[in-house]
Amino acid sequence: MTSLSRRKPLTLAFCCSLAGTLAATFVGQVQAQAVAPFRVDPGLLGLPPLKAARPALAAPAEQPAVDARAVALPAADSTPTTKGTGAAAEGTTITPAAAPSTLPMASPPASAAAREPLPSEAPPVPAPSESALLPHSSESAEPVLATPAEAAAPVVPAPAVQLQPRAESYTPSPVVTPLATPLSAVKAGEDSAAEPMTRPAAQSPSAKPSPAVGGEQEISPRLPLPLRMAKTMVPPPKEEAVPRPAFLRAQRISGVIDRELLAEDDAELRKVGTVLTGDRLTYWPADDEVEAVGHARLEQGDDYIAGPRMRLKIDDRVGFVDQASYFMKKQPAVAVAAPGDASSDNLPGAEPGDEWTSGFAAPRTIKITPGQTVVKAKGPVGQVSEGRGDAERIDLEGENQYRLTAATYTTCKPGNDDWYLSAAELKLDYDNEVGSGDDATVRFFGVPIFHSPWVSFSLSDERKSGFLTPSYGATSDSGLVFTLPYYWNIAPNMDATISPRILTRRGLQVGTEVRYLNTAYGGSYRGDALVEVLPHDRETNSERWGVALTHTQTLAKGFSGAVNYSRVSDNNYYTDLSSQITSTAKTQLLEQGTLTYGGGGWWSATANVQSYQTLQPDAQNPVAQPYRLLPQITVNARQPDIYLTDSAFFGQYTNFVSAGATKVAGQVVIPSKVEGQRTVLQPQVSMPYVTPGWYVIPRVGANVTQYALSRPSSASLLPDSINRSLPIFSVDTGMTFERPSNWFGRDYIQTLEPRLFYLNIPYKNQNDIPVFDTALADFNFAQIFADNRYSGWDRINNANQLTAAVSSRLIDPSTGSEIMRAMLGQVFYFSQNKVLLPAAIGNPDWATSNYLAAFSGQVLPKLYADTALEYDPNNQQFQRFGFGAHYVPAPGKLLNASYSYNPDAATPIKQVDVSGQWPINGRWQAVGRYNYSFLQNVPVEIIGGLEYNAGCWALRAVAHRIQTTQADSNTQFFVQLELNGLTRVGSNPLSLIQRRIPGYVASQPLTDQALAEQ
Repeated sequence: MTSLSRRKPLTLAFCCSLAGTLAATFVGQVQAQAVAPFRVDPGLLGLPPLKAARPALAAPAEQPAVDARAVALPAADSTPTTKGTGAAAEGTTITPAAAPSTLPMASPPASAAAREPLPSEAPPVPAPSESALLPHSSESAEPVLATPAEAAAPVVPAPAVQLQPRAESYTPSPVVTPLATPLSAVKAGEDSAAEPMTRPAAQSPSAKPSPAVGGEQEISPRLPLPLRMAKTMVPPPKEEAVPRPAFLRAQRISGVIDRELLAEDDAELRKVGTVLTGDRLTYWPADDEVEAVGHARLEQGDDYIAGPRMRLKIDDRVGFVDQASYFMKKQPAVAVAAPGDASSDNLPGAEPGDEWTSGFAAPRTIKITPGQTVVKAKGPVGQVSEGRGDAERIDLEGENQYRLTAATYTTCKPGNDDWYLSAAELKLDYDNEVGSGDDATVRFFGVPIFHSPWVSFSLSDERKSGFLTPSYGATSDSGLVFTLPYYWNIAPNMDATISPRILTRRGLQVGTEVRYLNTAYGGSYRGDALVEVLPHDRETNSERWGVALTHTQTLAKGFSGAVNYSRVSDNNYYTDLSSQITSTAKTQLLEQGTLTYGGGGWWSATANVQSYQTLQPDAQNPVAQPYRLLPQITVNARQPDIYLTDSAFFGQYTNFVSAGATKVAGQVVIPSKVEGQRTVLQPQVSMPYVTPGWYVIPRVGANVTQYALSRPSSASLLPDSINRSLPIFSVDTGMTFERPSNWFGRDYIQTLEPRLFYLNIPYKNQNDIPVFDTALADFNFAQIFADNRYSGWDRINNANQLTAAVSSRLIDPSTGSEIMRAMLGQVFYFSQNKVLLPAAIGNPDWATSNYLAAFSGQVLPKLYADTALEYDPNNQQFQRFGFGAHYVPAPGKLLNASYSYNPDAATPIKQVDVSGQWPINGRWQAVGRYNYSFLQNVPVEIIGGLEYNAGCWALRAVAHRIQTTQADSNTQFFVQLELNGLTRVGSNPLSLIQRRIPGYVASQPLTDQALAEQ
C-alpha cells in the first residue's frame, strides 16, 4: 500500500528482523517520559491494536504493507483474567472500547488534580514482552471489551501482538497509565505542541502474575527508557552481535516491513558510519542491501562516492557504483606487531610508543589466522593522504577495498586537474596502503609524461617492492647520468635498493644498498651495506668500485660492538663519480671494528681495531697516512662518591703499526716510520665542594706512560723503551651572580659567571718520544680549561698557569630558555711551555695567551648572530675570527651570511659564505649558496635553484658547482617534478640543498614511492 504524500519527510528506523518488535514496544517505552514525551501511532507502522495474550499462531502468509494513513485509535480497559484456581493473575486481555474517528497523537496538559496517584486497588497492566512481539493478522483487530475485576483505569493503546511462550519467570515492573484527558487529533506529517501527561499506577500487592500455563504467557511489564540528547553518536563495536539500526527518511515511503522499502524524493538512508542519499532508494532490510537511483551519493566519514546509480550491502561494504566520482581521505596506519617482534617497542631501552628512527619503516610480525586474506591496520600515524578521481565503475570489495574501471586518480584539490593518473583498471587497497593498476599513464597538464603497462604506488609511507622513479642529470666529468633504481622489500626487517646508473662518458655502473635490523643474543643490531661497481670506465680504461659497510650491535650483559668499513678502487673515485662535496673531500676512509663492555656500571672497556685507506686525489697536496691501531684497548672507571671524593681512572694500550706503501701521483711511496706499543695510566682524585652560588674543585692526578718501540735503522741510536711519569694538580672554581634586567622593553634574568682554573704540571723532556697520534689542539674555550694543549698522549705540556674567564647570559624568566650568551677568556702563564712537537718553535711572548671572545644568541626578534674571535694583544692583531648571521622571519624565509678568517699555515681560511631560501611570490621560491675563497681566488661551491609549488605538485631546478681539488671542479644540474602522493620524476636536489643550506625547509615532505610492482 502506497503512503500519502506529506509536506515533511517521514522517517523510519529499522534493525533487521527486530524492526517489528522495536516498533511494537516503542509506544510503551516513550509514553512514560516525564519530560516532553511523544507517542507513535501503531497504524503508521502497519500494526493493529494490542490483543490479549494467547498461544502462538502460525505466521501469516504475507505481512501487511506500510500504511501512513490515520487510523482509529481506541481507548482500552484492562482486567486480569485467571486460569485455574491460582491466586495470581495468569493473563491479561487488553481490547479497545471504542473507535474514534481521528488519530489521537497528544493530549493537552492535565490539571493538578488529574496528576494524583491512582487508587492502590487498580490492577497493574503489564506491558508486552519485547522478545515475544510479532505482527498479528488482520482478524485480531476486532474490538472486545474487557471488564476489570475492580476499579478500571484507562491505558495507552498498543499494537496487537502475537505472544510466544517463555519458560523463564519474571517480576513485573510498575505500570504507567495515561491521564484521563482527551487526545487531540494531529494529521500525519504535522507537528503539535500538545503532549500527553503520564503518571505511574499504584500496584496492588496481590496482583502478582504467575508463570505461563498451557502455552500462554503474560505480557512483561518494564520501566520506560528515557530519551536524552547526546552531542555525538558512539558507534557500536564492529563485532557487535546486535544488528545496527538503519534510519530511512524521504518525502514518500512505501513497502513491506522487513522485506522491501521504497523511499522517494530526497531519500536518505543512515546507518552507523554511512550516509546514502539519492532520488530513489530501495532498501531490503533482511539482506541489509540498498539500491540508489538518481544523484546517488555514499558518504563514510570524509570519503564519498557519487554516481547516477549504485547498489550496496551496507555493513559488508560490498557493491558497485556506475559513472562514479570519488574522494578518499585516509589516515595512514601501522599494523599491529606481534609480541617479540623486532620493533622499537621491543628493543632494549625503548618505551611503548617510541618512534622508529631507523630511516625506514619499523619491522612488523603480523598475526594471520587461517583463511584470513586482509590485514587490518591499527593506530593512526603519519600524514593524512587524500585522493580523488572519476571512474566508469567502482566496485566496493569490502572495507577499504576499491576496484575502479577506466579510472583517474590525483591528489589535487577538486577543480584542479594539473596532473592525474589514468588507468584501465585501478585498485586502491587502504588496508595495505597500496594502489596498483594496469595500462597506466601519468599526465601533466594533459601531456603524457610517463606510461607503464602496470603501475603500483604507495598510499602512505609504507615500503613495497618495485621500480622507483628514474632520475636523470648531467655532470661535466661523466656526461648525462640516468638512474633507474629498483626497491626490494626483502622482509619486514630488511630491504635493498639496486640502482643501475648509466654515465654516457664512462659506462654502466651498478650500485646496491642493503639495510637490515633485528634482535639477537639479548640485544639488537642494524646495518647498512653499499656496493658500487663500474666494470669498465671508458675515461680511465679501468674497473672502478666502492664498498661501504656500517654495522652496530648491542648484546646481553652490557656488550656492544660496531663495524665501519669503507674502501674504493682508486684515489680519484669520489672526485670523478660522487656528487657530494662531503664525499669529494674524503681522503681518509675509515676501516674500524670495536667491541665495548659497559656492564660494570662504574667502569667500561673498549677494544678497537682501526685503519685508514688514505686517498691522494691532489698530487700538489699530499695527505699524510695515519698509523694503524692493531689493537687499542681502553679502560675507563669512575666512582663519584667515595669518602666525599670523585675518583676516576683512565688506562689505554695501543699497538701502532705503519700504514705501509701508498701511491702518490702514480709513484709508490713506502714510509719509514717508527712502530711500537704505548701504555697510558692516569688515575685522579678530586674533592668537589659545590653550592648554588659557587664551587671549588681541587684535583690531584698522575700520568704514567710507557713505550716499547721498534725504530728504523736510521734512528737506531734512540732508545727503544721510554717511561714518563708526571703529576698533575689543578683547582677549578667559579661563581654565579644573577640580577633582573630589561632589554628592549622585555624582562630577563642576566647572569655574570666568573671562573678561574689553575693548572700545575712539571716539565719533562719528551723529545725522544715519537709522535704517533698527537697534534696541537685547537685553541678554544674548551681547551683553555683542559690539562694538555695537545691531543693524544705523546706530548704532555708542562704548566704553571691560570685561566681566567667570564660569561654572561640573558635568560627568559618565564621559560628558562637562553636568549644570548657572551664569553671572554685568557690564560696567564707563570712559566714557559718547553714541550714542543718536532719542528715546532716556542712562542717568545709566552706570558699571556691570546684573548678568546665569543657571542651567540638572538639580537633581534628574527635575527640571530654567532661570533668568535682570537686576538693577539702583543701584536695587536686578530689571529682568527668568524662572523655569522641568520635571519629567519618566517618558515621558508631564510638568509645566512658568514665570514671566516684563519691565517694558520696548516689550515689557512679566508672565505665568505652566503646562502638562503626566499619566496618570490606565492608559489615561486629561490634557493642559493655562494662560498668564495679569497686565498685561492676561486668559488668553493655555488648553488642556484628555483622551486614552483602548486600544492599537489612541485617543480625544482637546481645547478651545483663544486671545487673538487685545487685545479678541478664539477658541475651538476638537477631537474625534478614531484607529484604529491604519487611519485617524483627527475633527479632529487633536496638532499643537496638541505645539506648545504643551513636551515632550509622543504615545501613538503617527500617519500620514496615505488612505481611498478614486482
